[in-house]
This record gives sequence, C-alpha cells and structure tokens, in this order.
Amino acid sequence: MNDDTRLSRRDALKAGTAVGLGAALAGCTLPGNGDGADGPLLTESFEEGLDGWETAAHIGPEAELSDFEWAIERSETQAADGDWSLEVFTEGDHDDGTAWATTELSPGDADSFQVTFQAWSQSESFNTLRNVVASLGPEAPEGENDFPDPGQNSTNVDGAPYGGLREPLHLAEGWREYRFTWEPASVPETLFLSLGVTVVWEADATHYLDSVRVEPL
Repeated sequence: MNDDTRLSRRDALKAGTAVGLGAALAGCTLPGNGDGADGPLLTESFEEGLDGWETAAHIGPEAELSDFEWAIERSETQAADGDWSLEVFTEGDHDDGTAWATTELSPGDADSFQVTFQAWSQSESFNTLRNVVASLGPEAPEGENDFPDPGQNSTNVDGAPYGGLREPLHLAEGWREYRFTWEPASVPETLFLSLGVTVVWEADATHYLDSVRVEPL
C-alpha cells in the first residue's frame, strides 16, 4: 500500500465525525467460520489456537520499530468467553506505538457488517492510557495510520472505505464491549479484520481481547 492510499483511507473516516513485521501465530481458526448465510461470518474466542492470525506493529519516525517492545499471544490469564483470550503487551517508553493481529475472512453474500469484541483493562482511568483499534476492509493495515483517528467509529461515517474504530481503553475495570458497523459501497471478495492496541500514555501495559464476532447486517 502506498502513502496516498493510506491517507485517503484515514481522511475519509476523519471527514465523517513504517510497518511492523508480521509474525504467524500457531493454532486453529478458520476464516469465515460462521454458521452460514444467516449466521456470523466469524466467531473467535481463541480457544482452539491462532491459525490464520498474523501479528504486526508500527511506531512513528522518532523511534526504530526494533526499539519498541510489544508482544501478542494467546493467554489464559483473562477470558471473556471460555478460557483463553488474546494478550497484547505494549511498552510506553516512546509514548507511541501500535500492535495488532489480523485475520482474513470471506464476506459471503453480506453487503454490510457488524463487528463486536471484548477488551480488558486492568483499571478504570479518567486519562486515556491506551486506545483499542480495529479495522475491517479489503486490505490488512500496514501502519497505525490505516486505523481510524482517535474517537472515530465507522458506524457514524457514511461511505467509509473501511470499517473500524479507535476508542479509549480503561473506560472500566475489566471487560468492556466495543462495536462498529460498516456498509461499503462495494463488497470486496476478501475481508481483513484487525484488532489491536495503540500507546497513548508513557507506561507499559497489558490488555486482552476476546469474544470477536463479525456478522452480516
């Protein structure tokens, strides 16, 4: 993806209201593993492994990606559904950085989509310590700019070129549901769903993501 493409995606969402090396994770999740035309296109609670998911990270030009400590792995420490979740660690030394996981799925016959997932924060805070980021679209994100701007949610953006959100974590202690919808002008043959965490506050932090669901509307 070139710089012009990344800017056009982000600017379209903004109007409505340097890339990490991918690392394959072992396990067992099939894209488009829903129940058919009337069921979800994807359900994921990370109980059976992580086949089909890849991880990536990005940090701004003031630091090298190799200096940014981050990790994404399956964990039993916290779970919203079942016994497992996706653990996301991000350091805060650079006051910057984003880490995310991506999977591929088929849109089936759907022409609009709803994505819901749960995110865990250790504590409630009036300060924005981290944002959770999500993206659903025809291309996998290559950098932080491929996710919506802070406070943006594609539910509120007509004609958004991709679905997604960037909203604060730590709005409550423990698990909290996040949600967005997307109605593309044309549905791509393949969809890429990405979920992750972006640094705001200069402190190390660990979050958990779980109970991911992509449904046709």
